[in-house]
Amino acid sequence: MTFRATILTLYPEMFPGHLGFSLSGKAMERGDWALDTVQIRDFADDKHRTVDDTPAGGGAGMVLKPDILAKAIDSVANDTRPRLLMSPRGKPLTQKRVRDLADGKGVVIVCGRFEGVDQRVIDGRNLEEVSIGDYILSGGEPAALTVLDSIIRLLPGVMGNAHSGTNESFEHGLLEHPHYTRPQVFEDREIPAVLTSGNHAAIEKWRLEQALRLTQERRPDLLVDD
Repeated sequence: MTFRATILTLYPEMFPGHLGFSLSGKAMERGDWALDTVQIRDFADDKHRTVDDTPAGGGAGMVLKPDILAKAIDSVANDTRPRLLMSPRGKPLTQKRVRDLADGKGVVIVCGRFEGVDQRVIDGRNLEEVSIGDYILSGGEPAALTVLDSIIRLLPGVMGNAHSGTNESFEHGLLEHPHYTRPQVFEDREIPAVLTSGNHAAIEKWRLEQALRLTQERRPDLLVDD
């Protein structure tokens, strides 16, 4: 089954971007995943192809018009794929949510612009607001590429080693342990002896200890039970 992503955007030329290269690009060539873009502006019905208007109640910026965006969304096949809206006020994207999405048929992603999207479209078209972090971007396109990147690498056959996606940060509630490779000594720093000992039990114990240490130092929130 081909994983299909449909992106609704004012800038379709931004896709597939970096996803057209490396493992994800090869996966697209093989047909492991497919990408469609929908130009929101194509659904404007005036000669200027207007897609935004001033916010009700006043204030700075502009808001994507609900009638235009709704028509763009309705042009996409009404299937079971989740509809995501990239939004700084959305729920933070987690590795668990990424895995859930990767297990599905695909995803529809709406890229917001300006001050935001009319709430009536969010409610009426059942858009799931998703955030990739506590910061503001100029538009939803970079965020959409990030979401797709996180999903595509988990699709069957995309990564050469099937275990690569299961032994990394966030998969088990911890940040990943430090990594080393040859040469044995680099700028007077040696690879920790345990990693070249051949004692697999000791190596796994060291990796877990390091993962716990790093998580406690950098992301103690991950260690708090829900």
